Order: sequence, then structure tokens, then C-alpha cells
Amino acid sequence: MAEIFDPKPVEVKGFEIDERILKLADKAEENCSARFAEIDRIARTNGEKVLRAFINNKVSAACMTGTTGYGYDDVGRDTLDKVYAEVMGAEDALVRHTFVSGTHALTCALFGVLRAGDKIVSLTGAPYDTLEEVIGIRGSGNGSLADYGVKYDQVDLLPDGKPNLGEIFQKVKDAKVAYIQRSRGYSLRPTLTINGIAEIVKAVKNANPKVIVMVDNCYGEFVESREPIHVGADLIIGSLIKNPGAGIAETGGYIAGKKELVEQCAYRLTCVGMGKEVGCTLNQNKLMYQGLYFAPEVVANAVKTATFTSEIMTLLGFECFPKRDDVRGDIITAVLMKNPENLIAFCQGVQKGSPVDSYVTPEPWDMPGYDSQVIMAAGAFNMGASIELSADAPLREPFAAYVQGGLTYPTGRMGILVALQEMHEKHCLRLF
Repeated sequence: MAEIFDPKPVEVKGFEIDERILKLADKAEENCSARFAEIDRIARTNGEKVLRAFINNKVSAACMTGTTGYGYDDVGRDTLDKVYAEVMGAEDALVRHTFVSGTHALTCALFGVLRAGDKIVSLTGAPYDTLEEVIGIRGSGNGSLADYGVKYDQVDLLPDGKPNLGEIFQKVKDAKVAYIQRSRGYSLRPTLTINGIAEIVKAVKNANPKVIVMVDNCYGEFVESREPIHVGADLIIGSLIKNPGAGIAETGGYIAGKKELVEQCAYRLTCVGMGKEVGCTLNQNKLMYQGLYFAPEVVANAVKTATFTSEIMTLLGFECFPKRDDVRGDIITAVLMKNPENLIAFCQGVQKGSPVDSYVTPEPWDMPGYDSQVIMAAGAFNMGASIELSADAPLREPFAAYVQGGLTYPTGRMGILVALQEMHEKHCLRLF
């Protein structure tokens, strides 16, 4: 006799979530259904693009093994560069596990292409906190770009958070690098979409065709079906413990863009004359390949989690950026928590809903590279991996929690519900 399938879902034990939170979650999920369908469509397009790059560049079993020592003739390393270049629409790429963070990869790119007397203009206001000391606009120097004679200027965003294209046109005329930060960082300004980046690139190139347009692409990869190089950027930089590593790559970063610029960055990472030809990969190749392969689907899960977060927090009366149906440029949702108590309770709840170190209670602390205390909830398989569900924030006005990640949507969704339950139990949430 054939087995009869029982369609009734099995009740999951162990998550004691208030019934009112669960009902609100169902409503939020229903409201997100049309947006979720669009996210799936983008993931399909990006997944096909990644698969095509693997096939076109003849990725083989030999590419999965690593090298030691100098790393000469590392076929896996060299092929991975080609795969990334094709996926990102670039002439060349530099993908290395030896980049310790996105900030390190960005620093390598900046020092790679800038020389004494050159000028960098940040087109999206002040850069992310950890780059301020690199550039030399905060701190005592100790080898910053300013110490080496590189000049800095910035174009502040307009009151509505959009780029000031008129001022950009004027300030890049004598610049060597025009710097764009795609993601919002620790601010409430809108994340740049690919169309928004295209507008900036057009204004920059009209003013100064020789300027290098460099984009901090962290948190943005695979959120849309195009990347910044597809609309004219010269260099893009990102971290493998964010989107393109899919929670599989254990560390690393990438730089992609014009061949001569990538070579200059490689000379900075290793040394002049050797560049990309050296650098062993140890046992990291397979993980970096697999991370890229899974990235479109994992990013889709993260975007769904972020969209769900925005909608359920909006239903609870919190202001969120972006809102459910806004076009997204990254995986982050900023939630205005109104006060430090709400912020801390939410982050501690996210930690409780994490697969790793769920029993740990995060507290605000003086984190290196930041000018105020930061609380970080990240119970992740890879330490600090922002593609895994996490929530972090500086303890300063406007007390916004920056929520990102979610390797799978079901676990990401539950992590948010556990955070709301924590807020409820600490009397930081009103339920009706």
C-alpha cells in the first residue's frame, strides 16, 4: 500500500514566542509575498550568471586544491580570479583569503592606485567609520593616506539622502579617485541602487573622464541583477564574509575592475613585480568557489529576512529603512529603536536566536576602528560574517539597529521573532 502523505506541518517545540508576535509575523509575511517573488527572480538570474562563469572558465576538480609556500602556478587561485571577473563584469579580479576584512581590501585598493599629491573625493558623504583612520580624517595618522600626501575631500548628501550630482561634477575635476560607498553604513541615508550608481558615474565621467570611480560594494553583491562595473565603475571591492562568500568562505575579500588597476592593487597586496603571481591558497580555494556558487541564493535569503524585518517592525510602530517595497541596494535594514534599551534588547535577542553562541549576551564595547561603543549580535559560523543573521549598532543617536544576513529565510525569520520576544520580555515592546 502506498504511503499517504500527511500535509499537516509538524509543530516545532522550543521557541516560546508570544501568540501575538506569531500572528503579526504571518501578516508581515503575507504582505511581503509579491516582493519575495521579485527577490527569487533576481536570485535565478544571478545564479545562472554564476554557473555560466564557472562553465566558461573551465572550473575543474584541480581548482579545488590549494598550494603552499609561494603559491606559484596556483590554477585554482588564477581561475577564481577569472570567474569573479566575469560575474562582476570586470576585466580582471583579485580574490584572496589574505584580505582580513572588507576594510583591508578597500585600503589595499586605495593605496594601490593613489600617490602623493593625488586627491580622493568621497561622493556619498563621510566614509564608513573604519576607513576614517585609513584616509586620515580621524586619528593620529600612523601611515594613513594623509601621511603619504594624499588629499581628501567629500561631497555631502542632499537632505533627502541622495547624491549631490552638481557638486560632484565640480569636485571631481581634479580628483584621482571618486569614491562611492554603496551601502548605508551606520547612517540612515538610502543605499545606492545600481541605477543610482549609474547616475553618479555619468556625472563623474562627464566632469573628468580620467578619474577612477571606486565603489565599496560591501553588502550589495547579488542584491540586484547587475553590479557597479556594469554601469561604468572602474573598481569594486568587497568582503567574502559578506554576500559573495555565502557563509561558506571562511575569510577573504576581492577587488575587481580594470586590469591595470587590479594589477596596481595586487602590487600593494604582495609586492611590486610579483602581484597576482604569488600567494598560496592553502585549503581555501574550495570554500571560496562554493561560497560564490551559493551566493545568489543565500543573498536572496538575506534580502527576504531583511524585507520581513522591515515589514514586521513597521507593523510594530518602528521606522525602518528601507521599507518593504523600496528597491534595495543591499541586505541591510536599519530599524530606529528609539532608545538604547530597545536597541540592546533587540540585539541580545538576535544573539539568542542564533545557531552559534546563542547563550552569549552581547554588550556594548569599545570596538577597534569606531569612535563610539558598538554592540554586535552575531552568532555565526564564521566570526563577524555579515551574510549570517546579525544586528549591530553604535550606541549613539538615533539608536538604529542595522540588521543584515540570514543564510536561510526560515532561520533568519525565527531569529527576528526571538529578538522580538526578548524585547517583549524586557518590556521594550507593546503588543496589542
